[in-house]
Parts: sequence; structure tokens; C-alpha cells
Amino acid sequence: MGTYVASEDRYDSLEFRTCGRSGLRLPRLSLGLWQNFGGDRGLEGQRRILRRAFDLGVFHFDLANNYGPPPGRAEENFGRILSEDFGPYREELVITTKAGYVMGPGPHLRGGSRKYLLSSLDQSLKRMGLDYVDIFYSHRPDPDTPLEETMLALHHAVVSGRAMYAGISSYAPSLTRRAAAIMRDLGTPLIVHQSSYSMLNRWVEDGLLEAAADEGMGVVAFSPLAQGLLTSRYLDGSVPTDSRAGIGRPSWRENMLTEEVLGRARALNQIAAERGQTLAQMALSWVLRDQGPRTVTTALVGASSAEQLEQNLKAVENTDFSEEELRDIDRWAVDSDVNIWWAATASKE
Repeated sequence: MGTYVASEDRYDSLEFRTCGRSGLRLPRLSLGLWQNFGGDRGLEGQRRILRRAFDLGVFHFDLANNYGPPPGRAEENFGRILSEDFGPYREELVITTKAGYVMGPGPHLRGGSRKYLLSSLDQSLKRMGLDYVDIFYSHRPDPDTPLEETMLALHHAVVSGRAMYAGISSYAPSLTRRAAAIMRDLGTPLIVHQSSYSMLNRWVEDGLLEAAADEGMGVVAFSPLAQGLLTSRYLDGSVPTDSRAGIGRPSWRENMLTEEVLGRARALNQIAAERGQTLAQMALSWVLRDQGPRTVTTALVGASSAEQLEQNLKAVENTDFSEEELRDIDRWAVDSDVNIWWAATASKE
């Protein structure tokens, strides 16, 4: 591919929102590099997706230390493309990473300890060729590490210049409030909570959105398409060989794809068609809908191609829902046991 020059009109179409009580702004839809940027995907395809995203106003790229496969490869690939294509645009980008999940053997390559978080951040910066990231997250709560220690590590990441802002991911509402209080006292407020949220996974509505709003934190929704269940891929009951279910991604569980869940997805698909949207577009629009102070700041979308990304970004063209539409959606948009992170990482305090 030739030398990249970003589109001059890249900020003309995709609006952005302020992240909590901070000056940081994020596009309504952001690009997550969880699933399609590892060693099992071609680098040129990844480059096309990243270029097209930025040309369309997506300047927020979300990573974590364990994204791959293998763990760390997504950051390596992103760092190479960043160096070759996006060097002149670094100050326009919001680049985020996290630490908390397993990166290797032994007790200090997982969890929320100061040792793991800060050493992991150093490795992430090295893999991406960066001096700093814009947001560094505690990827999940660690019951074996004092919360104060985890928060102190995030604080140090910011005051040392390794990160501009600090955030948390998959923390329960009460734990979110405790973490925010600790960070306020330290002088480094948490500005964002990243949580799974979709029409089939609504746990954040039970206190988390309210806690984030009260604490001045924006909300970044991940997995808004419920691991692909809220797309057209499974509606006929088959499992495409190149899908997450077909490949057997670690984030996929066999009991996610049941006739009950398929029935809900098909009913939601009909509502989407009546709105002139695909099911995926409506699912994204719904996550981004106006909920007053509890409104989600941005939703992370994955993409296996630039064309898929373009289709998803059309969701922002219609995020308004009538009361009747919301009532119809609520009949089918119920928790469907697709939130593997909640069960694995947090207790409902």
C-alpha cells in the first residue's frame, strides 16, 4: 500500500462526546482491536481497516496487553502501522490499553498489583513504540490485591507521564465508587469506565451507569453486538466457519447460541428492518441512545474488513428511538448469559 495521507474531511461526519468530567473527547463509535489484529490476520488488511477508520473520523483505538493471538501481538501490529502510517497524526489519536488479564505464567503476569500493571504498561509502550498512551485501564478488579494498590498504580502511570488519563473496566457499581473516591484523593480522577453492554447484556443499567455519571466518568461500551449475536451471522441457526463461534474464540461459549437467544435476535432484527437498519446498526444505535446523564460516551466496534466498519459506522445516523420502539425492543432485549466478563471478574456488590 502507498504512503498514507489522511482524509481532509475526517472530522466532518462522525460527532464526538466529552468523556466524563474531563476535556477528553471520543468519537461516538471507536475501533476496538480485540479480535482482528493478531497474528492470525494479515497486516495489510489491518492497515486498511485502521486507515479507513481514521478517514471516517474514528480517532480512538482501543487495545490491551493480552490482545492477539498471541498475547501482545495486536499492540505489536498496531505499533508497526502507527509508525509507518500515523506518525504525523499521533496527537490527534486517542490510544488506550489495559492490564489485568493473564499474560504469562506466575503470579506477576496477571491481576491488579502495582508490579504487574506498571511493568505491563512499560511493555505495551515498547510494543507500540509510544512514549505514552492516552488512557490506561485496570482491565478487571483483582480480589487478591488491595484496591488502593491498584489505584495507586494507575495514579503513578499518569503522574509518571506514561498515561494521560486513568480508567477501569468491568468493575461493579459499588467498587467503581470506591475506586473513584481513592483516585480523587490521590489527585488523579478516573475519567472512564469500560464495560460490556448490549441489548442482550444490560447489567450496566443496574447501577453502573448511574455510578459512572455520579463520579464524573464517561462510559465506553464494549461488545455492543454481544459477540456477534446481534448481527445477521447466526439468524438462520447456522454457524459460519469464520465466525467467533466457528473459530472457537476464547470469548465465545457454546451455550450463548440457543434457540431462545436466536428467537430474541430474530425479533430484534425485524424491528431493525422496520427502522431501515441492519440488526448490528440498530444494536449500536440502541447502546448510544440518549439516556440523559447515563448516556454512553462511545461504543467499541470490531471489524474484519473496512467494508464492515463502514456499515457499522452508519449506526450513528439514527440513534433516536420512539417510545413505542423502545417498548418493543424491551420485550426481546433481555439478559441472555453472554456477559462472560461479569461472572469472571467481579462480584455484584
